Amino acid sequence: MSAALTRFRVVAWVVGSFLLLLTVGILLRYTDLFGFRTDVLSRTVSPIHGFGYMVYLATGIDLASRRRWRPLTTLGVLLAGTVPFLSFWAERRVTADVRAELTRRDAAAAGTSTGTAA
Repeated sequence: MSAALTRFRVVAWVVGSFLLLLTVGILLRYTDLFGFRTDVLSRTVSPIHGFGYMVYLATGIDLASRRRWRPLTTLGVLLAGTVPFLSFWAERRVTADVRAELTRRDAAAAGTSTGTAA
């Protein structure tokens, strides 16, 4: 499960970063916020984010199936890749949760192996 978590973490950061770039690109495309308008950034970053989001969905589903998440938990984590900054928050939350579970699992395994040897 540690490898699945690592894959999810990397992809969540990449998708989150490209989503922030896409948000800036959309602002540059539809507003005069920064003093000029251009669609180059949004046209360039949009397909990259779209592909990355597909990979995010795959890694999220992989992690969810390994952890046996409830459907609403899975859906919430998967949708986090569509809202700026939310994928970073979801990644931190999922990482803390998975690490806590791995720690509990290791402690239980250590207690079982110690109890068996006695």
